[in-house]
This record gives sequence, structure tokens and C-alpha cells, in this order.
Amino acid sequence: MIIEITPAGGSPAEQIHDQIAGLITTGALARGDRLPSVRQLATDLQVAPGTVAKAYRALEASGLIVSRAGSGSRVSDQASPVSPAVARAARRLASSSREDGLDLDAAIRVLRAVW
Repeated sequence: MIIEITPAGGSPAEQIHDQIAGLITTGALARGDRLPSVRQLATDLQVAPGTVAKAYRALEASGLIVSRAGSGSRVSDQASPVSPAVARAARRLASSSREDGLDLDAAIRVLRAVW
């Protein structure tokens, strides 16, 4: 699992949440896949464990992961990834938007306009 924290991407907890949610939504993380422990991911990303725990709590609240003391956190059985075609189209939209200098909010406005 590759997660990167950037200065311009929002709070570290938001970035962790959004990137893991994206990995689940696109199918890169499948139902039942185990996530790194809070401490391990915090060490890997050089953030406080509370930051990762906050992201994990938000993912759990949205039904994307389940956490159990002693057995860690896993992708929820209720998590439903999008089709590979939709994931590819989303990646193309993101790439094209970045190339044209659009930020995420502008790309979302474009998507809403054509929806």
C-alpha cells in the first residue's frame, strides 16, 4: 500500500483517509485485506499514531474498514469497489485535470456538470 503525505493535500489524517478510501474504491485493496497497524503506518509516514487512528476511525465510520482489538483493521465486507472501467476513467480525469492545472474542487465541478 502506497500512501504519500504532501504539504498541499489537506491534513495528514484527511490524506490518509482519502488515499485508503481510494485504494478500496478502485479495488487496489480488496474485501478482507488487512491494513497496516496504526503504529506501523504512523512510522512509515512519519506522523503521530493519533493521526492514523483518526483516519482509521473515519474509514470505519464510513463502512470501508472494520477494526477489532487484537486483530487489526481490515477492508470491510460491505466495501464495494467500482468497476475497472470507472476506475480507469477516474484516473484519466484526474491526470487530465492536473495537466490542465485544475484542483480537485474544479475537477469535481466538471464531473458534476457532465453528470
